[in-house]
Amino acid sequence: MSYELIAITMFAGMMVLLLTGQRVFAVIGFVGVVAAFLLWGDGGSQMGFASAMKLVKWYPMLTVPMFVFMGYMLSESGIAEDMYKAIHVWMGSLNGGLALGTVGLMVIISAMNGLSVAGLAIGATIALPELLRRGYDKQMMTGVVQGGSTLGILLPPSVVLILYGMIARVPVGQLWLAGVLPGLMMAVLMGLYVWLRCRINPKLGPALPAEERNVPFAQKIRLLSAGIAPLGIFALMMWLFLSGRASLVESSAVGAISSALIAWFRGRLSFKLWNEVLQKTLGITCMFMWILIAALCFGAVFDGLGAVKSIERFFLGDLGLAPWQVLVLMQVSFLLMGMFLDDTAMLVIVAPLYIPLVQKLGFDLVWYGVLYTITCQIAYITPPFGYNLFMMRALAPPGIGLSDIYRSIWPFVGIMLLTLLLIGLLPDIATWLPNTFYQK
Repeated sequence: MSYELIAITMFAGMMVLLLTGQRVFAVIGFVGVVAAFLLWGDGGSQMGFASAMKLVKWYPMLTVPMFVFMGYMLSESGIAEDMYKAIHVWMGSLNGGLALGTVGLMVIISAMNGLSVAGLAIGATIALPELLRRGYDKQMMTGVVQGGSTLGILLPPSVVLILYGMIARVPVGQLWLAGVLPGLMMAVLMGLYVWLRCRINPKLGPALPAEERNVPFAQKIRLLSAGIAPLGIFALMMWLFLSGRASLVESSAVGAISSALIAWFRGRLSFKLWNEVLQKTLGITCMFMWILIAALCFGAVFDGLGAVKSIERFFLGDLGLAPWQVLVLMQVSFLLMGMFLDDTAMLVIVAPLYIPLVQKLGFDLVWYGVLYTITCQIAYITPPFGYNLFMMRALAPPGIGLSDIYRSIWPFVGIMLLTLLLIGLLPDIATWLPNTFYQK
């Protein structure tokens, strides 16, 4: 059997096993370890152990639990709920004001956590029930929550960009800066879409009654201060890291400690809160580590087979495709895999194969990291099997069915595709900020 056929068999076997409903890391690790043992005997059986040791020595992995802890500490301590109350009194007078504020809330939550799951959970459990109770269109607002929550994997401190940086050997600071303008541009486009729809049809987002908005100015200011805490932590971490005063891991530790201090200062730091935050942090961190261990083993077998060289020869030699055509095919494959896998699994399975090819084609790896992340955002919310769609169904209040969720998401898929196209045609949108900063 040729090495190419072995590689195809491994990948096909992995996809079949994933359809059985087994955990992603178990399937990837099983296929990788079994293939290594069959190909190289007793020596190959050590690949799984070697992958675990490689991950343990990966110092930047310490940032993952720090950022996850920070996000959960800020959200579980009720700061996100306070921010939504501020949106309620400051923007309720506008048609669609609460919807626009929800988009802004999603941006802030992204800066708090770096994961789409946190934004979706807060948006579905805090914002969406209030919006529906006040007569907002359920399909439009379901789409707003789902689309806005995906910003968490593009805006810093994006955990996905940290993992991409580890695999591609690209500085995380450059990736974070590269995600800022595309992420904000996408948020603005989402807000513009909501504003136009509510302006054309005010019934989709009615303004709040005056008696609900008339609160003392001092209380308005106090509520507004709820958003200052997470943004202040974000600004402090970025300043420490980008100015060279602290490493990435040290900056993440500052963020984690600051989030706990803010919860304590607001009188919300309790043993129950500590227990919930630590349990969720442990669960998410262990999930990332198991997937990475399994994927490193799987990737080592692929690399040993020469699969990377085979992919290069297939695209550039056998098919004779131009660099842009190869890039489009890679992005399409990510979209298809996104129907079955989460963004982390896609990254660690395919990125070790695609990143050398992207470099061979002469594309910027920082720019490609942004393209990859946006493609993951699209895959997350694309029917029929987008990961966030089913999570939204589990979290959504009564009265919102799967058909509503499916119909609500297409305008936001269109916005993400437009963003992807703009960044593909105008790479400076992603590369200008990191290039400008690091040249200085």
